[in-house]
Amino acid sequence: MPDSQATNFALHGFEPYQAKADEEYMNDAQREHFKNLLQAWKKELMEEVDRTVSHMKDEAANFPDPADRASQEEEFSLELRTRDRERKLIKKIDKTMELIDADDYGFCEACGVDIGIRRLEARPTATLCVDCKTLAEIKEKQVGG
Repeated sequence: MPDSQATNFALHGFEPYQAKADEEYMNDAQREHFKNLLQAWKKELMEEVDRTVSHMKDEAANFPDPADRASQEEEFSLELRTRDRERKLIKKIDKTMELIDADDYGFCEACGVDIGIRRLEARPTATLCVDCKTLAEIKEKQVGG
């Protein structure tokens, strides 16, 4: 297993899903595994938001030195941008959990094929299979530059 997957599961306290022989794709056990993973990930992100808010309250100071003030403002700005990205990720996690509840999780929204357990473990919010994602990235590069 690649290190990125090991890191992902170490962060969330989950072991990779071990599919059994002849197991149906996106069965109840697999959906439950990914739902638990997404809930833990969301909880972790929400705790980080709480830590940021308390950190900013505790660290907020009106430094007399303009350079110190600027440094603190830049630090807070970076934290807020990170939290904004995480807020968007939380929305994506919520949307993904809705897909699980609707039994639509794990299938490419472009072509309908299985996304695959390993890809979903690396990126639980993935909505495209590797082939469709690759095509989308190629099109994006052609349009963008």
